[in-house]
Amino acid sequence: MRTPDEELDTIRQAGLWRELRHVQAVHGPRVTLDGREFLNFSSNDYLGLAQHPALAEAARLAIDKFGTGSTASRLICGSLAPHHDLEDCIASLKHTEAALAFATGYATAVGTLTALAGKNDILILDKLCHASLVDGARLSGATIRVFPHNNLHRLEQLLQGATAKIAPTGRIIVVTESVFSMDGDLAPLAEIIALKEHFGVLLLLDEAHALGVLGPRGLGLADHLGLQNRVDLHMGTLGKGAGSSGGYLAACRPFIDLLINKARSFIYSTAPVPAQAAAATAALQLISSDQGHTLRERLRTNLADLATLLGSAKPASAIVPIPCGTNESALQAAETLRQAGLLVPAIRFPTVPRGQARLRLTLSAAHEPQDVATLAAALNSLPRST
Repeated sequence: MRTPDEELDTIRQAGLWRELRHVQAVHGPRVTLDGREFLNFSSNDYLGLAQHPALAEAARLAIDKFGTGSTASRLICGSLAPHHDLEDCIASLKHTEAALAFATGYATAVGTLTALAGKNDILILDKLCHASLVDGARLSGATIRVFPHNNLHRLEQLLQGATAKIAPTGRIIVVTESVFSMDGDLAPLAEIIALKEHFGVLLLLDEAHALGVLGPRGLGLADHLGLQNRVDLHMGTLGKGAGSSGGYLAACRPFIDLLINKARSFIYSTAPVPAQAAAATAALQLISSDQGHTLRERLRTNLADLATLLGSAKPASAIVPIPCGTNESALQAAETLRQAGLLVPAIRFPTVPRGQARLRLTLSAAHEPQDVATLAAALNSLPRST
C-alpha cells in the first residue's frame, strides 16, 4: 500500500506541490502574509467589493436578525428571507422567472448538471470548462462530448451527431463559460446561441468571471451582447466580482423547481449563512447601479494601463495570463514577484494542461495607478523565457 508521503514526494518532484497561504490581514488590494504586506494580484474580487461598506452593513443586519447560521437545509427550516431576497434579485436582473442560490459555485455546477442530465441525455462541453462543470457532467451519468476550446465547427458537428441519436425524451445541453478562468478569453456566445437554437438544444452559460465585469449593468457577457433572454440556464458565482460567496442558477420556473427537487448539493446541504446571502444581494444591487458602472470603468482603465505598460493587447477580461511553460519557470517567476512584494500565483497542472504553466494575474478596480505601474515594471523585469 502506498503511503501519503510517497504520493507527496511524487507531487514535489513534478513541481506540483501546493500549500495554503495564511493571510493575516486584508486592506483592499493589499494583504499581509507572514507579517509582510503584498500587493495582491491573485484575487477574483474584480470590483473590490469584498470590503465594501454596503456589503458589510447588509451582512451585519442579517446577523442581527437571523443569527450567524441558517441551522438547516433550505427544505427543512433554513430557507430564510435573505435567501429569497437574493433569488428574487437574481431573477429580476437576469430577466428569468426564477433563480436558486447554492452555498458555492462548485455546488451549483455539480447540483445543476446532475439534476438536469442523466444516462439518456447528452452534455457537450467546451474543453476548457471549469473543473466543477466537468465533475458535474461526469457525476450526472450523461453521455459527455467535448469540443476544442471555442471551436464552433466541432461544436456544430457534435450537435449534429447528438440530435441524430438522442431519444425523444432525451435532453441535450451545451455547457460553456463566458469568461474562461485561466485564459481570460471570451466564448463566441452569439454564434453558440445561434447553433443551440438551430438544433433546438439547451445552453448552460457560466458567467462566474464575467459577473461585475462585463455588460452595461455588469451582469456578464450575455448582458454585454444583449443576449440574456436567449440563454436557457444562467449560472454564476457570488464570491468573485460580487465580493461575497455562493452560486446561483437562473432559469424558467420549471427548471428551478426541478433543481429544488433533484439537486443533491442543494437538498442535502445546510443553507448558506444569511449574512452571505444578504451581502450578495447588496453586491448585485451595487453592481447594476451607477456606482457599479464607475467601478467597471476604473477596472477597464487599469487593464488598459497595464496593456500599454507591457506593450500587449488590452485583455478581454480582468484575467491576464502570463505564459511560462514549465512548472519550474512559473514557480520561479511567482517567487521573483513575491520577493518584489507582489502576490501573483503560479498556475500548473491539473488546473491547466501540462506544459502550459503560467502566471495568472488579476486586476481590480481597487488597484491604484501606481499599483499597476509597479506590477508592470516587475513583469517587464522577468527573464524573457517566462
